[in-house]
Amino acid sequence: MTREERNRIIEKACQQVGPGVFYSSVIVIVSFLPVFLLTGQEGKLFSPLAWTKTFILLVDAFIAITVAPVLISFLLKGKLKPESSNPLGRFLERLYTPLLSWCLRWRKTTLALNILALLISLPMLFSLGTEFMPPLDEGSILFMPVTLPDVSNTEVKRILQVQDRIIKATPEVAHVLGKAGRANTATDNSPISMIETIILLKPRDQWRDGMTKAKIVDELNGKLQIPGVVNGWTQPIINRINMLSTGIRTDVGVKVYGQNLDSIYQLATRIKQQLDGVPGVKDLYVEPITGGKYLDISIRKDEIGRYGLSIDDVNLLVESALGGMPLTTTIEGRQRFSVNARFAQDFRSSLPAIRNLQVQTPGAGPIPLSAMADIRVAEGPPMINSENALLRGTVLFNVRGRDLGGTVEEAKQQLETLPTQMPKGYFLDWSGQYENQLRATRTLQLIIPIVLVIIFGVLYFTFGSLKEAFFNIVTIPFALIGGVYIVYFFGINLSVAVAVGFIALFGLAVETSILMVIYLNEAVQKLVAEKGNSSEALTNADIRAAVMDGATKRLRPKIMTVSVSLFGLVPVLWATGVGADVMLPIVLPLIGGVFTSSIHILLVTPVVFEMTKEYELRKHGRLEIPAITH
Repeated sequence: MTREERNRIIEKACQQVGPGVFYSSVIVIVSFLPVFLLTGQEGKLFSPLAWTKTFILLVDAFIAITVAPVLISFLLKGKLKPESSNPLGRFLERLYTPLLSWCLRWRKTTLALNILALLISLPMLFSLGTEFMPPLDEGSILFMPVTLPDVSNTEVKRILQVQDRIIKATPEVAHVLGKAGRANTATDNSPISMIETIILLKPRDQWRDGMTKAKIVDELNGKLQIPGVVNGWTQPIINRINMLSTGIRTDVGVKVYGQNLDSIYQLATRIKQQLDGVPGVKDLYVEPITGGKYLDISIRKDEIGRYGLSIDDVNLLVESALGGMPLTTTIEGRQRFSVNARFAQDFRSSLPAIRNLQVQTPGAGPIPLSAMADIRVAEGPPMINSENALLRGTVLFNVRGRDLGGTVEEAKQQLETLPTQMPKGYFLDWSGQYENQLRATRTLQLIIPIVLVIIFGVLYFTFGSLKEAFFNIVTIPFALIGGVYIVYFFGINLSVAVAVGFIALFGLAVETSILMVIYLNEAVQKLVAEKGNSSEALTNADIRAAVMDGATKRLRPKIMTVSVSLFGLVPVLWATGVGADVMLPIVLPLIGGVFTSSIHILLVTPVVFEMTKEYELRKHGRLEIPAITH
């Protein structure tokens, strides 16, 4: 074979395969459009995946169309062996040929089995739980108990020390670090009643047999039942993300908006009572908006007037005795420390001591503070939360042992009559991870149908035929069969990660289907070139022989296309470590979907193709040849 002959063969092959490569890349890129339109946390997490895959496909298509033919013309020399000489190809063809022959002989049975499998997958799909994102195992635990808002510093220290000792006694715990109150930063508004304890765990090979992170949390939760303390369990990173994005430090929060703090707290307490006992609801807690203790010093103006004092004179004593008066600032290297002065602890530790504080008067000498002011402990809000120009209270809870979406839906059913019983101007709002889930779900529900329409349009322009486009697009629901089955049996909840896996599956399934349909149409085109394109020249037996030839003779590239994707993903099933629990929901739909879509493409697509060509020959007296194979 001369160089010119070899180049002509390569050029002809590129003309046949090039459009398919281009349109396949376009379809896969379009299928990732919903990922680009995701916002919030899910957009930041998955947009790098979509951009990476898009650029890889663009470069891959460019190289396949331009560079690959040139390299083949230089490197493909010597005696070329036919495809049938490959032993693996012959082995696969011996397995595939009788199976395809059976499917073509029992076409209605083959279609019925596929439709039955699809119908079985639908109730399995709707029975799956829902959540925003699969929980990422951060390797540590954040224990966030909350006690009464009027707790003293001494009592909080005692509770913190007791809790840390109990936690440290657990064999799987390596280190414990707890804090109460807020840090020296304006971004941390934690009250003294909220404790945060970070629990670092030992490596898993040092855990007790059968112990899991969930069991560790349940064991610690059972040991840390302290009266007046409500436990809360989460993880450090996701807790900060929740607090920054939604203002809720738990998985879910029911926000109660209104005008009066007492009314808001009463409604929040009713909500807590109705949600108590809902399966999956854990760490249920009403954020306190009443019950704070304040030292109320009301100055009697008539009394201070008798002694020749002003309100500022009395306030100066109160400030210097209780709050502390700033004197100066000391500098030590780059650090600066404020120096304050106030009365010793014995003079301000109780109401009698405060009442006995001496106020210096111009003529009467020192007079007790109680002689010119009413001093008492009053109740008030420990912290005032406002949002959207309204006062806000919150009922907080985490979800464990159940999917987040199902738990919230049942919780909503428990509260469905409450909004009608609320005063005018009061309303509820659901927040936390559920808020993110609703946002992501709305985006996907809007975009995915549009993407399917776009893919169908690309397929139509590829083949120039609605029927051919339908052959390829119908692969998507049958690809969902395997994805749904494997997600169901692995016990994975539907989430944004699972949705991204299914989106990636759409493009891959259609890409493989295009390959099969192109080869089938090439076989039909070859048949028409040999015998003509009329009902007098062609028979159903000729069509079947062409379908068998197109499906079996190019079996190896089809299997290679599927195997590259499948075998590249299977190792993720055995992956461990941080991030594996997020990757698994993405990969599972791909693995299961590639398997069932391959069965559909290899066995069902030839059946439908043959039935369509027989209908064309019977109805129109000729076969339609799509534009991509002209």
